[in-house]
Amino acid sequence: MAHHTAAYVFDAYGTLFDVHAAVRRHADRAGPEGQRLSEIWRAKQLEYSWTRSLMDAYRDFETLTAEALDFAFACVPSVDPALRNDLIAAYRTLDCFSEVPHVLKTLKDHGARIAILSNGTPAMLETAIRHNALTSVIDDVFSVDAVRIYKTAPAAYELVTTAYRLYPNAVSFQSSNRWDIAGATKFGFRGVWINRQHAQDEYRDLGPSVILPSLDGLIAASAEE
Repeated sequence: MAHHTAAYVFDAYGTLFDVHAAVRRHADRAGPEGQRLSEIWRAKQLEYSWTRSLMDAYRDFETLTAEALDFAFACVPSVDPALRNDLIAAYRTLDCFSEVPHVLKTLKDHGARIAILSNGTPAMLETAIRHNALTSVIDDVFSVDAVRIYKTAPAAYELVTTAYRLYPNAVSFQSSNRWDIAGATKFGFRGVWINRQHAQDEYRDLGPSVILPSLDGLIAASAEE
């Protein structure tokens, strides 16, 4: 590869941490429509982040997560709303995907800076990182809470380049969210789409540099540099 990656920056939710792990942890109590609840919860959480950014009416991600869950309960009445507090607690301690610890450690051992750039609040991210014992492999955590606007706003991605004093093309940005890769690519990052769900491509004018089924492929790519 012609470029050198100075920093690997990861989206958190869906990329490092499994957003559906919260409902899965309480699957027995959630019942047969638990997965549907989880999908509505995630979709609304993201929709709220975009609409609030556009109308300049920021509320932090923890608040939006709770509001989205309340909406999901309203849509899926078969799931007992008494689960609410347990699901919110579970969201704070989402499990990471199985390959995450090994991949981050290997990249860090190769001399790269490892960071998170997330819509999550600093407290949410710190709790999830600690729960998954990732503290020692992550150098920096950037939360959009510092600029009070969500990805895909350029100001969110700029948190990284400002702190690291890097040009965007020195940053490899990994996200499982295709919209996030579109925003990062537009900003100038090298976008690596972790397509865990085998989703259809979109935003064709803002395509990823690489598409991988999991984070594992990053190790081989970094070795080629």
